[in-house]
Amino acid sequence: MIQWPVPEPEIPAGTHPALAAVAQAAVAAFRDARGRFDRAQLAEKVDMGADGTPTTRLDQLVDTAVAETVDRHGVNLISEEIGVVDNGSAVTLVVDPVDGTSNAVAGVPFSAFAGVVAVDGKAVESLTTWLDTGRSWHAKAGETTPYRTTGRRELDGAAVSLLRPHPKSEDAWVRVSRRAARVRVLSSSCLEAALVAEGSLDAFADPGSDTHRIMDIAAALVLLPAAGGALVDAYGRPVEIDPDLSRRWSGIAAATPDLAQQLAEEITRPSS
Repeated sequence: MIQWPVPEPEIPAGTHPALAAVAQAAVAAFRDARGRFDRAQLAEKVDMGADGTPTTRLDQLVDTAVAETVDRHGVNLISEEIGVVDNGSAVTLVVDPVDGTSNAVAGVPFSAFAGVVAVDGKAVESLTTWLDTGRSWHAKAGETTPYRTTGRRELDGAAVSLLRPHPKSEDAWVRVSRRAARVRVLSSSCLEAALVAEGSLDAFADPGSDTHRIMDIAAALVLLPAAGGALVDAYGRPVEIDPDLSRRWSGIAAATPDLAQQLAEEITRPSS
């Protein structure tokens, strides 16, 4: 069994009641799964998710708890495993119940719950909770947060976190890493975006592999601008709440719009 404790989430006052309840349900289910199953059992592929990727036992257990909570609150849901739940509400929660599943099932303490409140398709509030510490980042669109980015504008010398290189993105990965002063691969997009908002990283990016689904970057869509940063797609596609789970992005979370633009230009620059 994984012995790392799972504390109660630190959910700020004023968080949307449905979002707070879903986060608490996700943490409780995560804690329960850790207590009942070993690493191999947590990592076992037990189904195929609505996004077309295999579902681990851990994902399934936490996602089920999230869906049950959403139904009790009468709001809609977009989630990678269950897909779209339409309860006829103007409010939709876009949720990644366990971001960083590969870390979580291995016992690496770097995974998160991330959720967004969307009203009539517009993201208005986000909550990201570090499952292994309880630390949470909360933001509302149009309001400032206590978190501030580093304000860095230049890629050269920046501290950058990247998705691991894929065949499609390997050249861009190398180009970005050569210009950055430090490069990390942490394997939790939602937490990495939160660390950009916090000022611990200058930027986080998918260097062109089109790995990100909307639930991977929806929280950053609210959190980054509120903290002075930017969330964009490397190829300039609009990042928007969409129930079509086949859509993909190469998300860039950066301390400033200028840095986001430099990263996008480097990622999309043709290989020589």
